Amino acid sequence: MPCRCFTRRYITEGGLGMKIKKKVVLSFPPSLVEEPVTYHLIKDYDLMINILRAMVDPGKKGRLVLELTGDQSQISRALNYLERIGVILEPLTEEIQHLEERCIHCTACVPICPTGALDVDRNTMLVSFDAGKCVLCGSCVSVCPYRAMEMYPR
Repeated sequence: MPCRCFTRRYITEGGLGMKIKKKVVLSFPPSLVEEPVTYHLIKDYDLMINILRAMVDPGKKGRLVLELTGDQSQISRALNYLERIGVILEPLTEEIQHLEERCIHCTACVPICPTGALDVDRNTMLVSFDAGKCVLCGSCVSVCPYRAMEMYPR
């Protein structure tokens, strides 16, 4: 079954070739938690890996939310490898939404955001949200007193 993962296309800085970014959720059975899976994705499939969220305990089921960057063929081969070794691929099922009608632009969320997805325009003092930079850590959801940041199923 093909993975219905979030994909974003972009052209590399040098303009040579099309790279894509794909966000995917990996669930590991206990037997694979201590295996060097991300190492193989980098070394064997020439992918750039960004770990967005991780919950890995030795001897227990593990879960990683990754953003993979590379050529479409590299990513496809890597996803096939993961399925072949027993990693369960799941679509990214959550997203953070900025509910502007609730936001009073208090900026409580801005310093807590680890990626700069939330920013404040110093001239207007308005908070903006860039979903492309968001790694779904959920920090903004817990810190916002007005519930202007919420996590929704995708």
